[in-house]
Amino acid sequence: MTMTNDHEALAAPAMMEGDARDFFALLKPRVMSLVVFTAFIGMLLAPGEIHPVLGFIAILAIAVGAGASGALNMWYDADIDILMSRTAKRPIPAGKITREATLAFGLVLSVFSVAVLGVTINWLSAGLLAFTIFFYAVVYTMWLKRSTPHNIVIGGAAGAFPPMIGWACVTNSISIESIVLFSIIFLWTPAHFWALALFKSGDYGRAGVPMLPNVSGERTTKNQIVLYAVLTAISGVVPALMGFAGIVYGGVAAALGAAFIWYSFKTWQMPDGDEKMIPAKKLFAYSLVYLFAIFMALAVDNLAARYLGAVI
Repeated sequence: MTMTNDHEALAAPAMMEGDARDFFALLKPRVMSLVVFTAFIGMLLAPGEIHPVLGFIAILAIAVGAGASGALNMWYDADIDILMSRTAKRPIPAGKITREATLAFGLVLSVFSVAVLGVTINWLSAGLLAFTIFFYAVVYTMWLKRSTPHNIVIGGAAGAFPPMIGWACVTNSISIESIVLFSIIFLWTPAHFWALALFKSGDYGRAGVPMLPNVSGERTTKNQIVLYAVLTAISGVVPALMGFAGIVYGGVAAALGAAFIWYSFKTWQMPDGDEKMIPAKKLFAYSLVYLFAIFMALAVDNLAARYLGAVI
């Protein structure tokens, strides 16, 4: 099938709407799981308590809001998703769900999630969730992604808000601690996505998305990856330096950050034009481990302080 025919097929109405699995795929469940996890950790770390039922409702609303963002992203990006190998099987380019149905689905879930969070929890957390959906769907997807090679640097803020939202659900406030949690994810995002962009540059090139490797070259991308890996490693130990995490957490965070820098350095050493891109693939995989491990370490530290009576 030619590119023209691909676009014609995309524009044509689907013969039938997808099933529940296809609509679930619109929510980007892997991304949603990371959002839910970091939001839950933000809620756990926040001073004060929230009733378990309300906490469950809050997490559910945040998950639905994250899914709504994913659906709106797929609606807008359907024309380029069909050109990239890693996104060509998504429900719209695969012809399982129409763009119109996806847009309606995303908008309904957006309104529902924000309203539920506002009515049941508080309107600060609901406002943060609404801004996150807007930032990802409009600022990142519709504007930054196709206009600047630094799209992921600025756009990464959308993925960094969930722990702040979780924190606000408990405290109805924004604090320096929640901003630190935001910063860890914000600084982590460029190295994570640029590692992916290195071994998927062909996809982005075909779709016309100005990712850094396609615009500035591999060497510049590798330099930026190392820079952001260092910044991420530093941000990871800040909770211990500020006193809302303990010395054991600080040691774990330092070790995780050192490994992040090491993987980024191995990627930096990778020859330009290397077709296998193994160091970049390893960095991408480790970056996911890093983010999960750093937030899990924060959770363990917090639980130890809460139930053992001391910050470890």
